[in-house]
Order: sequence, then C-alpha cells, then structure tokens
Amino acid sequence: MQKVLFIGLVWPEPQSSAAGSRIRQLIQTFLDSGASVVFACAASKSDYSFPLETLAVRELPIALNDSKVDAQFKAENPDIVIFDRFMVEEQYGWRIREQCPKALTILDTEDLHFLRKARQEAWKTGEAPDYYNDTAKREIASILRTDLSLIISQEEIRILTDTFNIDGSILYYLPFLEETLEEMHLGRWNSYETRKDFMFIGNFIHEPNWRTIQYLKTTIWPILRKELPGVALHIYGAYASEKVYQLHQPKENFFIMDRAEDAQETMAKYRVLLAPIPFGAGIKGKFIDAMQSGTPSITSRVGAEDMTLDDQWNGFITDATDEFVAYAKHLYSDPQAWNAAQKRGQTIHNRLFSKTQHTRDFLQTITTLQSKISTHRQKNFMGQILNTQAHNSLKYMSLWIEEKNKK
Repeated sequence: MQKVLFIGLVWPEPQSSAAGSRIRQLIQTFLDSGASVVFACAASKSDYSFPLETLAVRELPIALNDSKVDAQFKAENPDIVIFDRFMVEEQYGWRIREQCPKALTILDTEDLHFLRKARQEAWKTGEAPDYYNDTAKREIASILRTDLSLIISQEEIRILTDTFNIDGSILYYLPFLEETLEEMHLGRWNSYETRKDFMFIGNFIHEPNWRTIQYLKTTIWPILRKELPGVALHIYGAYASEKVYQLHQPKENFFIMDRAEDAQETMAKYRVLLAPIPFGAGIKGKFIDAMQSGTPSITSRVGAEDMTLDDQWNGFITDATDEFVAYAKHLYSDPQAWNAAQKRGQTIHNRLFSKTQHTRDFLQTITTLQSKISTHRQKNFMGQILNTQAHNSLKYMSLWIEEKNKK
C-alpha cells in the first residue's frame, strides 16, 4: 500500500472555497486507489474545516520553521508528497527532499498565482498582463523543483510552455474531478418556474470575487434592477468583512447573504448566476456548482476560461456591460433560452470534468513516473540546480528564522 502525504496551506474547507474542494477531490482520488493518506498542516483549524478522520485520513499537525518537522517527515516515509500551492513547497520542499529523497513530489498549483496577479495588475492599469513578476519567479521555481505539477487549465499549461519554456513532462493537466450528473443522480432540478432572483457566490477574501461583487453593485445591478423591477440579487460567500456588509442594500434588492452551507442546494433556488469576473486564473468552482444545480450563468471571458465546449457555455459570455445586462434580462425572462442554457451546462460538465477518465490517466502517470524517477529528475536538470545548496536560500532562511525564534 502506498502512503501519500499531503502538506496543506490550510486545513481543507470544501464548503468555503474551490481550493478546499480541489484538495478534497485529490485526497479521495488516492483513497480510492487504495493508498493511505496523511494530511499535515501548520495552520489552525476553523469551524468549517473538513473532518478528515471521517475519510480515514490521519491528521498530522506540524510547525513552521521548526526542525522537529524533519523527524515527523522521516517517520512518515511517504511514497508520494503533495504540496498544496507553491508557498507550501517553499516552506517544506527542501525538508522533504532531505528526509524523504525517494518520495515522488507533486505540486498542486490550484491555479497559477502569478497569472492571477498579472491579470489583476493589468485590470488596474489597463495595460497588457506582465507575467514576469516576482510571484512568477517563486512559483515557477517551485514547479521546477518538484517532480510533477498539477495544472488546472489548459490555458495555464500553454502559458507555462509557450511563455516560460517549461518542459511539458513536469506538467500535468488535471481539472476538477466530477462524477457525471447521471452518476450523481442529478438532472431533475428545480424548474424555471419554481426559481426566482439572481445570485452570486464566492469566498469574500478572494480578490477576484470581491471585485466582482463591487462591479455587480456599482455597475450591473443599478441598470438591471430597473429592467426587472421586483427581482433581487443575493450575494453568498464565506468570510465576509465590514466592507462587504456595507454593500447590503435591501431597498435596492441587493442582499449580502453570508456563507451558503450547501452551495448547490442554495444555487438551485435561483434562476441565474451572475459572475462578471474581471480577472483571475484557473477554472472556477462556482460554475461547476452551477452546472450541477442546473443554474445557467452569465460571466466574462476570463470567468469561463477553459470551461467551454466548442465555444458553448452554460448561459452567455461577455465582457461588455450593456451585453451583460441584456443577456441577464433575456436569460431570466425567457424559459426557452434558460432551458437550452441548462442543457448546455450538463453537456459541458459531463464531457470536460469526468472523474473516471481523468483519475485513471492521472494515477497511471504517477505509476510510470515512480518507475523511472531517476531518469525523470535527470531530464529536469534545471530543477536539480534549484535544489542544490548553492541556490537553496529557502532552506537557510527557514533555519535562520528558527534560530531567531529560539532566542
């Protein structure tokens, strides 16, 4: 039996973010393959942390910048180590390579942080995205140091290979892993007639979500509510702050609703998801939930990136405010258009995010890599350079912090 060690940035919260759902899916993938799974994390748990023990996953609390973790990693002696985002690889990657040199190391990027940052800056300045930022240097170094990096969208793989000349052999496309709607016994959703109002959902501390809410409040909704008087827009999300609550305006039918305990169950009550996402990266979990709840959506090009099928969408895609409002009114008011959009979402979901196909290929890739790990690492010579002591500033920074803390 193989042992898989996950090292998390935080304890997974599948009900709070797509990142939490992603980690939950990866854990389940290895459990289904017969592996034993250990989840290590230095963060504190929240009330919404997933109870990993219910999956027979052993939890391993660890510390930051503390050499005691070396003994913990060595005792675990995992066959595979998965880092939850590049910041975790920076903190623990060198320790894993020293204590568990034979372990296959995998970086789950979640989405490319440097890409999201570049697009955010471009959105602010109106200029073209600058991918060559400081975050890119750190994140790509982490990609090079690990044996395999999981990339959630084909567009991100294109940017890594075409712009940064990253060898495709250390990248692996792995989107969300979903059962088909038939396998999930979904398909008999609430009808068009039984639903009402618009909604948006997204973790409030995620900057693209926050900017989306602002755009809805200041630009889209003032126009749309005049077109559809009596219709409301409800905003759901985890970790709302005071600046979010200040947008709550019942007189304008704009409501901040806090966390949705069950995203799909909540979505199923609404007629349309509005998500004019201005920037971001990866693929968006909210649209998976929308497709699984039979809820059509309207979004931007970056929102729907790498989630369309033959240019078809679970609703409409536009970056223009006037078109967005017109599409929203049309989709909300026309049951024929609404039902057609719902059907497109079902096809996209089943074709692009098939758990059966993706997990089978992924596990086979891992088996192949483990059988030729020395050759694989030799081919990635730049990664070997980054892992030498001469270039391993992360190690010495961590040791310096540890000594500083002792004093």
